[in-house]
Amino acid sequence: MRRLLSALSRWPRRWRVGLYALACAVLLWMTLAPEHEVPGVSLVWDKAEHAISWAVLTGAGLLLSTRRRWAIGVFAFAFGATIEVLQANMGLGRDGNWGDLAADSVGIVAAYLAWWALRRLDWTP
Repeated sequence: MRRLLSALSRWPRRWRVGLYALACAVLLWMTLAPEHEVPGVSLVWDKAEHAISWAVLTGAGLLLSTRRRWAIGVFAFAFGATIEVLQANMGLGRDGNWGDLAADSVGIVAAYLAWWALRRLDWTP
């Protein structure tokens, strides 16, 4: 695990940013595409799916970032809020829900807690 994290931190910045942008694009499509276009795999309760998605997004950002890691959480929260506003204003079978943003926040906090635990175990780059 330590080798993987160390290797990621040595990737060129544009690769790391590009990989994170790809993760954001996939999540954006999954949250804004018309419901009938999104794969019908419902893993768990909607709020848990939000928390898991934002934990993965935030965790990926924390793993790929080498500095200003606090900005990852701020971006993830703003990204979630923007998505909820967009969903509330589009007519494609989606609806904005502030409970989803709360679930996103739970995922963000969970990712930071996991990151903190990994750092305590000295598994970070």
